[in-house]
Amino acid sequence: MTKKILGRVDKIDFPRLNLFEIDVKIDTGAYTSAIHCSKISEEDGKLRCTFESKGHPNFKSEDIIFENYTYTDVKSSNGHKENRYKIKTDVIFFGKTYKINLTLSTRDDMRFPVLIGRQFLSKKFIVDVDVENQSHKTKNIL
Repeated sequence: MTKKILGRVDKIDFPRLNLFEIDVKIDTGAYTSAIHCSKISEEDGKLRCTFESKGHPNFKSEDIIFENYTYTDVKSSNGHKENRYKIKTDVIFFGKTYKINLTLSTRDDMRFPVLIGRQFLSKKFIVDVDVENQSHKTKNIL
């Protein structure tokens, strides 16, 4: 299988989350992938999340309810460990749909609402830090 080349940033779609053309940072320093969730609540075994960010107009969807989710510990670059919710959803790169695990995090103060980490990138992509939006560029061609 030939690996596709991703740049350091891209714009991708999360169809099951109703989020399209979302700015993502490809982060080979991060193991897990993370998505910004502005409001998180858990009730009766269900997780409710609002995907919304003031600085990212495309990053806005209705509340989404997850019946299947787990928890995972995530260690930040400064060594701080945090227990986060983890969901599974679909993501589209280069016109192909992949399954992805995303931890839910408050990323309002971050430039990108989504980080794509090594766990997802492994065996599928090569990262070239000199290029950008490789998947997004092919979207208009397909």
